[in-house]
Amino acid sequence: MQTAPFSGAERDVAFDTADFQRVRNLIRAKAGIDLHPGKQNMVYGRLSRRLRETRHESFRSYLDALERTGGAEWQEFINCLTTNLTSFFRESHHFDILATEMRRDPGASWRIWSCASSTGEEPYSVAMTAVEALGAQARIAVDASDIDTSVLATAQEGIYTLDNAAALGEARLRRFFLRGSGPHAGKARVKPELRRLVTFRPFNLLGSAWDTKGYDAVFCRNVMIYFDRPTQRQVLQRLHATLRPGGLLFAGHSENFSEHRDLFQLAGKTVYRRVDA
Repeated sequence: MQTAPFSGAERDVAFDTADFQRVRNLIRAKAGIDLHPGKQNMVYGRLSRRLRETRHESFRSYLDALERTGGAEWQEFINCLTTNLTSFFRESHHFDILATEMRRDPGASWRIWSCASSTGEEPYSVAMTAVEALGAQARIAVDASDIDTSVLATAQEGIYTLDNAAALGEARLRRFFLRGSGPHAGKARVKPELRRLVTFRPFNLLGSAWDTKGYDAVFCRNVMIYFDRPTQRQVLQRLHATLRPGGLLFAGHSENFSEHRDLFQLAGKTVYRRVDA
């Protein structure tokens, strides 16, 4: 039976329910993302640009080629469909809790994973929190990852507009950033001494290479909302294993892991502590 195109504004390229379902199946298989049925306009808007860039005249042609040869295009496909909304010190209570935990043992070393680091604001906020809580000699290593390689490139540069960094306040801007001048006016770059505390890498939470353990804290915020319940459970089990005993998991404001009490117990507002047998 032939499927009908979605209603709405006229499109340059035909996009019907079969195309959309195929995209949903592929992004779920590759990244675990469970696209809501109401996201068809978003999918069309993002992927139609990719069709033009790759010179495909239809979604069927593009998706056929993706499945047939894939390669680097899989990463472009994932990059198109991931959402990267972030800011410095977003959900600020998390950083207050982290600072309090750090001050309890000023001489301790900390290993923290920001597993959906986007353009870098979150891991740099973690690093700033450590320096403010423990001083310039803070023993802190931040592992920052994301499935989207395009946002990781921005994060590694560590350059932001002053408008985006304004929420940091003047004191933090002076302490942790270098202001641009001339052609770079209106921008700020993370200082090298802060930048060296953060290591960036691409990572797929559904991949098999979970080879790092012993994190003191993991920031995995507003990620689980894109997974179905079995996938959420799978990722939470892996996060439990990667944390040290008693380690902290920082979740997003719309996420609730109360049904996973065998893995994590609530330790604060959207903060969970690893449960150990």
